[in-house]
Amino acid sequence: KPRLIKADMVKPGAAVIDIGINSEIGPDGTSRIVGDVDTDSVKHVASWITPVPGGVGPITVAILLRNTMVAL
Repeated sequence: KPRLIKADMVKPGAAVIDIGINSEIGPDGTSRIVGDVDTDSVKHVASWITPVPGGVGPITVAILLRNTMVAL
């Protein structure tokens, strides 16, 4: 669910890795990708948050490619 994780669910100073991928319609009517973390509220509590998009996706792809090569 988009923006499910709110500030009151995060321990102060925690590092938050957002691996969620959700599509939502923005105020201008265009579709955009957002994570499971409500970044606007959590950024005031967490010490670090991965962005969505552009966060852990490239690492996931690299690990999948490595595992594919190992399997061959």
